[in-house]
Amino acid sequence: MTPHRTTPRLAAATLAATLAATLAATLAATMAATLPAALRAQAPPALPDTGVRVVVTLDRAGWTYALGDTARFGVALLRAGRPIPGRVVVSFARERMPASRRDTVDVAPGPATLRGALAEPGFLRATASATVGGATYTGMATAAFAPEALRPTTPMPDDFDAFWRRAVADARRTPLAPVMTRLPERSTPEVDVYHVSFQNHRVGSRLYGMLSVPTRPGRYPMMLVVPGAGVRPYFPSVATARRGVVHLAIGIHGIPVDRDSLLYNELRATALQNYMRAGIEDRDLYYYKRVLVGVVRAGDFLASLPQADSTRYVVQGGSQGGALAIMAGVLDPRVKAIASSYPAMSDHFGYLHGRAGGWPHVFQDTVGMKALPEKKETLRYYDVVNFARRLRVPGIYAWGFNDTTVPPTSVYAAYNVIDAPKRVIIVPETGHFRVPAQTEPMDAWLLEQLGVRTP
Repeated sequence: MTPHRTTPRLAAATLAATLAATLAATLAATMAATLPAALRAQAPPALPDTGVRVVVTLDRAGWTYALGDTARFGVALLRAGRPIPGRVVVSFARERMPASRRDTVDVAPGPATLRGALAEPGFLRATASATVGGATYTGMATAAFAPEALRPTTPMPDDFDAFWRRAVADARRTPLAPVMTRLPERSTPEVDVYHVSFQNHRVGSRLYGMLSVPTRPGRYPMMLVVPGAGVRPYFPSVATARRGVVHLAIGIHGIPVDRDSLLYNELRATALQNYMRAGIEDRDLYYYKRVLVGVVRAGDFLASLPQADSTRYVVQGGSQGGALAIMAGVLDPRVKAIASSYPAMSDHFGYLHGRAGGWPHVFQDTVGMKALPEKKETLRYYDVVNFARRLRVPGIYAWGFNDTTVPPTSVYAAYNVIDAPKRVIIVPETGHFRVPAQTEPMDAWLLEQLGVRTP
């Protein structure tokens, strides 16, 4: 028999494995000797059971009440749709305000009923939480009390209109100098897709977007999609262009919108982490000034395309984009209709009057805030409620009452002062998102405004 011989490579691997095992054992012994016993014994967090839900409901289908009414909140703890016993903690508060009341209810015999009311227009939210098997589950419902009576708290500057006329005129002194790069991998025989950019408020400052254009010769209506908050890539809408619409989706940060997500992740965590507050002490240096005039320049770019019919032009967006859609309807007279979902940046001063204000919640905590008067002065020019007061084009709107990002109080403050044809689709139980009951009629309405047939 040939004796077994260890090769140098095998010997090295064996040595490495032995060292790794020794190091792991030493590290474990050291941690056992130095960590507190309670920490060593701590179990990993329990994984949630996807079948368990805390459900909070209201006794009216529309979740809307008059002042003086009492809302009845139903609280249930369910597994796979069936009640299970347990204790549920329920906190009552107006949106983004400290809790005014906490109740603990036993749902062992079945759902519990709790009552709540408000003495002034606004929203009362019941947030319920329960622990089952070591995991915590939450649910909420938000009751509206006379929301149609909510009015803005942010005052209108005397020179609001002059300020924005001058800002747009100054930006238009800069030539667009557009750059269009066709993307064959995203184009189809019916639609050409381009990554585009154009100059904004000064030479060298550009906005970027994804343009989708029908290939069939002709002139087509224009649709601009303005983005929600964040830093991300954007994508074309071949489906919309196939219907006979020139479609442009833009970013606001002056960076290409077709790069790898790693770039946007890094910018979101560093240079653009707090962009919504950059330059906020000065109305001319605030980040959103170039954004707002950039939305008008996006209309300029679309109108410059030979395939575009600028007499038929709509703008749509949600959250930050919902705000920009309303602003575009005021700043750009070419806009014929808008679609705005849960518009942010509305009624910033709400927090200064004891109620929720709009995202990004600048004045939610003013303790120790520097340059408060300057920030207040700036935001008067950038508050959606002041644009809503000027809006004269028809619009369709959507939101829900459970939105924890854009409080419905701030949305109603703007919506209630719009003196233009308007339609709203409210799904009360939704949060910061839309559902098909909202998206489908909104999309159909926009196409109708453009004179495009829907199936």
